[in-house]
Amino acid sequence: MVNFNGNIQENSTILIENNRGFLFGDAIFETIKVAQNKILFSEDHYFRLMSAMRICRMEIPMNFTLEYFEEQILKLTNTNKTNSNFRVRFSVYRKGDGFYLPKSKDIDFIITYLSLDSHLYELNSGKYEIELYKDAHITKQIFSTLKSNNKMIQITGSIFADENGYDNCLLLNDEKNVIEALQSNIFIRFGSEIQTPSLSDGCLNGIMRKQIISLIKKNSSFEITEKSISPFDLQKADEIFLTNTIKGIQSVTQYRKKSYTNEAATALTEVLNNSLFN
Repeated sequence: MVNFNGNIQENSTILIENNRGFLFGDAIFETIKVAQNKILFSEDHYFRLMSAMRICRMEIPMNFTLEYFEEQILKLTNTNKTNSNFRVRFSVYRKGDGFYLPKSKDIDFIITYLSLDSHLYELNSGKYEIELYKDAHITKQIFSTLKSNNKMIQITGSIFADENGYDNCLLLNDEKNVIEALQSNIFIRFGSEIQTPSLSDGCLNGIMRKQIISLIKKNSSFEITEKSISPFDLQKADEIFLTNTIKGIQSVTQYRKKSYTNEAATALTEVLNNSLFN
C-alpha cells in the first residue's frame, strides 16, 4: 500500500515519464518513525521538508500544512491493522516535463512504509565496527545538508562496508574532516565532552541529531560542542555513537585498533525513551 498524492493505492508502480525524481534526482524525502500510531518529531520533519522544498525551489501547495502532512502519513499507516510501529518514507518530487530546466515547479508526493518490531529505541549490543570511506567526499554546501535522492556516495559506501566486513563507514568532507556515517550523524566523546560536526561542515541536518543535542543540553551530565572532527580525533575518543530517526542511537565498538565504551550512548538512550514514552 502507498499514499500517492493523498490516494491510497495497492500498486506502488508510479509512471516514470514525468517523474523528475527518477529521471534527474529532482526529489527530497523524509524518513519518519511512527511509534504506537504516533508520528515522532512530526514538526521537525515537516519544517525540514518545507525548508528543503524552498531551497530546491519547489512549489509548495497551499494545503500542505503540518496537519495535512500528519494526516497523509496516518492515512496510510492506519490501513495496517496488525501493527502500530512503522518506518515511513515521505518523498516529494517535482513533476512535469523539461530536462535540467523543469517546465513546472509543482510537486507530487508518495508515502510508503515498512513495519517495525518495537516502538522503543534499543541500543545495539555486540560488535559494531566502522571505517573511513575515502573514494568520494561530501562538499561543504547547503545541498549536502538535505535529504535528497542523490545518495550515490552513501550507496557505494554501503557496498564498500559490506564487501569489507564493516558495520558502517564514516564520510569525509572536502577538507578531510569526518562529518557523518552512511545513514547517521556522528557524536564522539572525550570524558564529559561530546562533540558532533557542525552543519557548516556539510553533515546532514538530522532530526535525531537535533534531539540528542537538545537532550544533552537539558538532561545529562555531559557537555555538547559542535565542531570539526578530524580522523585523528577518532583514535583519541573514549566513545563514538551514531544517531538517526529509525535506530535512535547506535554505539560503535571499534575503529581500526581502537575500542570504545558506550557510557553516553546507554544513558542517552534511556533519556530518549523516557522523554518520548513515559
